[in-house]
Amino acid sequence: MGRSPMVPMAVLVYVSLLFSVSYSSTFVITNNCPFTIWPGTLAGSGTQPLPTTGFRLDVGQSVRIPSALGWSGRIWARTGCNFDATGAGKCMTGDCGGKLECAGNGAAPPTSLFEITLGHGADDKDFYDVSLVDGYNLPIVALPTGGGLIGACNATGCVADINISCPKELQVVGEEEAERGVVACKSACEAFGLDQYCCSGQFANPTTCRPSFYSSIFKRACPRAYSYAFDDGTSTFTCKASEYAIIFCPGRVKRPDSQSSDPPSPPQNQFGQPMAPPPQNQYGQPMAPPTQNPYGQPMAPPTQNQYNQPMAPPTQNQYGPPMAPLTQNPPGPNGESMAPPPQNQNENGHFMPPPTVNQVPNDQYMNPPIQDQSQSSSNILRPYPVFLLLGFSLTALRQSGTT
Repeated sequence: MGRSPMVPMAVLVYVSLLFSVSYSSTFVITNNCPFTIWPGTLAGSGTQPLPTTGFRLDVGQSVRIPSALGWSGRIWARTGCNFDATGAGKCMTGDCGGKLECAGNGAAPPTSLFEITLGHGADDKDFYDVSLVDGYNLPIVALPTGGGLIGACNATGCVADINISCPKELQVVGEEEAERGVVACKSACEAFGLDQYCCSGQFANPTTCRPSFYSSIFKRACPRAYSYAFDDGTSTFTCKASEYAIIFCPGRVKRPDSQSSDPPSPPQNQFGQPMAPPPQNQYGQPMAPPTQNPYGQPMAPPTQNQYNQPMAPPTQNQYGPPMAPLTQNPPGPNGESMAPPPQNQNENGHFMPPPTVNQVPNDQYMNPPIQDQSQSSSNILRPYPVFLLLGFSLTALRQSGTT
């Protein structure tokens, strides 16, 4: 009988190490932006870091990163980075301690984050989301891929370019010449540090911490992403997948100094009306100036309406056509033009007497006559013959008296 061959101890150690880590899912990270990004990763408490915690990813490139069972952590993209040969440097957004490899350092806000907690077993679901709670720097989409998907496995993320509609008081503006313009949009918590925005202190529960004016801007632009701390109901998704695709700039956003697609519509309240920005806080921190709206755009002058359209001049009605002059009649029942009535006829067709306005009343109304106006002039007694008869009678009497 031959002796069994001895297996070298080094081989046994290698095989033991190989199977000591059971990989669960693979993250496929793709840069669809028209500029270089530097993805970073951060493992949650109690989980081992991924094989890489930071790297460069040029335009159009993808990288596959395996993860262990039960891994929990974050993945994000840094922009505007400059590292030397030792990996030391700084990023304009998403910086993690000034190093190429983040090595346990989280992303400096504002940053768009992909968050995931993988299941520990074959039957355990994964929980994942895209969060804008710490602000926004790039569009991002995450979706389960690969074979054998179990569960709803919906895609999530934020496709909109919020930087072009970010309120002025939340904007982060690039410092370098090549990055002029808005490069990130802060959360209200970071910008103002108030408990009602940070869901802390007396607002540290879902009942007292409600969506704010600023979180509504993020939520309206990206309905599936977290907009504030207690936005779980519409923002957390579950699946069991062998791969998760994480795509930055899925819609090919442009550089900060160029124009992009139309901004999302402003947030509305429960009645469908635009929400007013909050008043100045108790610390006197500045909000939008009075001459600008919450999105940093000039307010429409008084001659324009809320849609920035010219208001109809006084000679036009609310539908735009010129108003009919007052000298014209309304149209007929069939829309035909009606001729104006004659000036000496009323609306019933009867002739109207000439106007007596501003005329002096005649004597008929001032001093009514004593005699009957219907009596003929021949019947009126004239006094002249009586006077003649009296004169002849007096002359005859005088002559008879002298004789």
